[in-house]
Parts: sequence; structure tokens; C-alpha cells
Amino acid sequence: MKTFLTTTALVAVASAALAEGELNIYNWGNYTSPEMIEKFEKEHDVKVTITDYDSNDTALAKIKAGGHGFDIVVPSGTYIPIFVGENLLMELDPSELSNHGNIDPQWMDVKFDPGRKFSVPWQWGTVGVTVNTAVYGGDINDAAIILDPPEELKGKINVVPEMNDVMGMAIHYVGGETCTGDKEVLKKVRDVLVEAKKNWLSMDYGNIEKYAKGDLAAGVNWNGASMRARDQNADIAFGYPKTGYPVWMDNAAILADAKNVDNAKLFVNFIMEPENAAMLSAFAKYANGIAGSEEFMPEEMKSAPEIVVPADLKSAAYIAETCPPEVSKIYTQIWTELQK
Repeated sequence: MKTFLTTTALVAVASAALAEGELNIYNWGNYTSPEMIEKFEKEHDVKVTITDYDSNDTALAKIKAGGHGFDIVVPSGTYIPIFVGENLLMELDPSELSNHGNIDPQWMDVKFDPGRKFSVPWQWGTVGVTVNTAVYGGDINDAAIILDPPEELKGKINVVPEMNDVMGMAIHYVGGETCTGDKEVLKKVRDVLVEAKKNWLSMDYGNIEKYAKGDLAAGVNWNGASMRARDQNADIAFGYPKTGYPVWMDNAAILADAKNVDNAKLFVNFIMEPENAAMLSAFAKYANGIAGSEEFMPEEMKSAPEIVVPADLKSAAYIAETCPPEVSKIYTQIWTELQK
């Protein structure tokens, strides 16, 4: 028994030693629960540093450049195949992740990462339209609010700087399909976006406080960010464009050149614990893809209009996809022109 206890103690010490140190996370800004990070740090004696980015393109460019020092990145599903194709992610071993089985079945064998070989769920949600109803009293489930805005909204619109989200909304608005390469459709998209931009105030990522304070009256936005703005200003509402809106998922992945691999594995396993996943959701106001997290979720999220899609608008949803390189190239050309 003494030998067993001694061996067990040595194993425990060795495990603790592996867990000590640092973890560097590269993630979307204002998207990580400080409470959850504090819990992880205390449980595993790991100091976590989070560096923010504002778009998938920004994250991809930084990681590809090398020398970044990050261990974990949180790309959207549309970018996971790109990261994998560039050999930027480490393959996961589910046998090393005791909580891997907690992934909700609908988010396990996903098209962007079949079998979850490279990523685990972080948060998922929708892209729609945030509107200050004190400024605009019309139908909020309409992409025209952004793409052909009424007079009262002109100059008060913000569009998140995420190409696939904005392009997708515009493509469906003109009658196209996801990942279309139809040149006539894309010419319409380009013309609509360029004309619409004249009425936009900004293309910024950080917008929650601006909506809450009334500095912005409408914009393309993510549902959780919109809910966080409504928490501060009851006039804020979230619309689902009836012409089409995307459903997306962001995912945590360990980088191929991570320096703190053991700590990174601890973290991706940690966020698949239902209670911890719910802490992420409570902060960012998105669903999380982890089965069993529901019982820990804030009560208000279970019926929030930003979370529960109206029955008559569910059919307008489409899953965000990774478009073929030749199509993405055209989208990038339009997006680059739009950002000038």
C-alpha cells in the first residue's frame, strides 16, 4: 500500500508539474469569460494570456506569419479547413480529452472538421441585423436595413469586419446561393455593397457599447453581441433577414507550433466541461455545443429573442460554409474594394 501511495503521489506531482506555467490564447475580442479563465488558472496553476483579434482573416494572417507565441486559436468553422490545409493546427487525440464525449452530436461530425480531429466547440450563433427600435420602427428582419437603408438610419450603421458574414448576407439578399461563383450575381453583390457603404458609419468589431449608448442605430452583427447591447439598452433588437442569414460556429484549436501543448490540451478539455461551457455562454451570450450545459445556462438565455429564432424565420437560416478557393478569391477582391 505504501508503494502504491508513493507511486500515486509521484504521478500527481508529475501531472501538476506539467500543468504549471503559461497558456497563450489568440481569440476574438471581448469573447472569453474572465470568470472561466480565473477558474482554469486556479485549478491548473496556469497563467493565461489572451490576445484579441477582430476577424478570421486577421487571425489567419498572424498565425501564418509565425513567431506569434500563441498556443490556442478560435477560428470560425469556415476557416478551420484553411488552417488545416496550411498545416497550422495540431491533430487532437480524443483519448487524451476526457470531456470529448460531451460534444453535442450535432456538432461532432461537422463538415468543416469531420470527427472533430482538429477542433472543439467554443460558441455558435447567427449573423443578423441589430437595430435601435427607438430610431427605426419598421421590420427588423430585413437585410435592406443595411444594404438599402431608410433615411433615419443613414450614417448610423456599423458592419462587422468579417467577410463571409457580410458577403453571405448580401449574396442571399440579391437572390444568390451560399458560395456562389456566378459572376452576374457577384456583380450585383459588389454594386449593392459599394452603394450601401456610402450610408455606413463604420466597419468595426467592437460595437456593444456603441449600440447601448445610441452611437449606432443599426448594423450587421452577431446575435450574442446584440443581446449584450440589449442588456444595457432595451431599445436594441436583433433581426433575422428573411432573405437568408448564416449559422456559424467558432472552435478552439491547438496550434501546430504551440509551445505550451500540455496546458493547451488541459484548456480545450476544460471548456468541454458543461459547467465551464455554460460560463462561456453566460458571458458572450451564445450557445456552446456542449451537451449538458443547458442546466447551467442563465435563465434569460433560454427564451431570449437573440437565441430563439422565430418559427417563421427558421427556414431562412443557412450553414456558413468554406467556399472553394476560386470563389473566395472573388469575394476577397470585392471585400478589399469595400474596405478602401
